Amino acid sequence: MAFPVTTPSASSKNSADERREWIRIDDRVLMEYRVLAETGTVVPVEATSTTPEMISAAVMKPTADLLARTGDSLIGSPVLPWIMKVDYLLEVILNSLAISQPSSVTMARPTDVNLSGGGVGFVSPRELAAGDQLAIKLILPPFLLIQALAKVIRSVPQADGQGFEIATEFVDLKADDQEHLIRHILHTQAERLRARRTSAL
Repeated sequence: MAFPVTTPSASSKNSADERREWIRIDDRVLMEYRVLAETGTVVPVEATSTTPEMISAAVMKPTADLLARTGDSLIGSPVLPWIMKVDYLLEVILNSLAISQPSSVTMARPTDVNLSGGGVGFVSPRELAAGDQLAIKLILPPFLLIQALAKVIRSVPQADGQGFEIATEFVDLKADDQEHLIRHILHTQAERLRARRTSAL
């Protein structure tokens, strides 16, 4: 007996897409964010100058992420010394620029985030107001830049008084960038599950 062929309805497909969008992970990525003023200008959240430690952390994190993802295959590769040399030269150039023209060097920083395809949560050193618009840059491992506009939906003081827990919702994020975010989240979840299973053996 033949059964009728059914295809997923548009509403069920949209529902599945929405579920993917809200899958969340806690992660550590390179991130930079600025408040978008009503005039359209961006305002830095912190007035602190870029330090050599910040530069080193920002330069080394993509290489560390790449090594973590490729495992032993890159460690023995002749490419690795060249990557390390490029990192060293980039660090020297950025440090020189930070000394000679401090305002010209702003760095994405390694930041603990709660990440989904619909928004990002993080800790800010200063309070942001609900409704504030943020220009956000995220660098996903190893070298993928995501740029988005996000709206602050919650700003809560941390229990220890060391900053504010910020929750945001993306209001302008390219579909391709959202797909990259979701794939990164699913890949990271799968890697963590594999690691847990391996350690349990």
